[in-house]
Amino acid sequence: QVQLVESGGGLVQAGDSLKLSCAASGRTFSRYTMGWFRQAPGKEREFVSAISWNPGRIIYADSVKGRFTISGDNAKNTVYLQMNSLKLEDTGVYYCAATFRGFDVRQYEYDYWGQGTQVTVSS
Repeated sequence: QVQLVESGGGLVQAGDSLKLSCAASGRTFSRYTMGWFRQAPGKEREFVSAISWNPGRIIYADSVKGRFTISGDNAKNTVYLQMNSLKLEDTGVYYCAATFRGFDVRQYEYDYWGQGTQVTVSS
């Protein structure tokens, strides 16, 4: 069993930065692929970014490439999402997820999910 707890969401203005954290517990962190997904109001949940350690891989959705950075701290069992140059369309609930099935961007491949953290970008 894996427990995921997100934090760091909030209300910011367009152009600002925000850093989300996801603390994982329950199993060896470095064996997961960790992903970030988001759901905007009235829209389906979508992939944002993912990271794995064995082997090391990172991938971003085109919509956030160059603005968001995913990283992880194995010692703290925590994955981060640094979000810069935030846009109005980045508003949504951000979810952290974990999978043991390999490196993947498809949310149905992720078995464990956090409760989500709200990110609101205002003009």
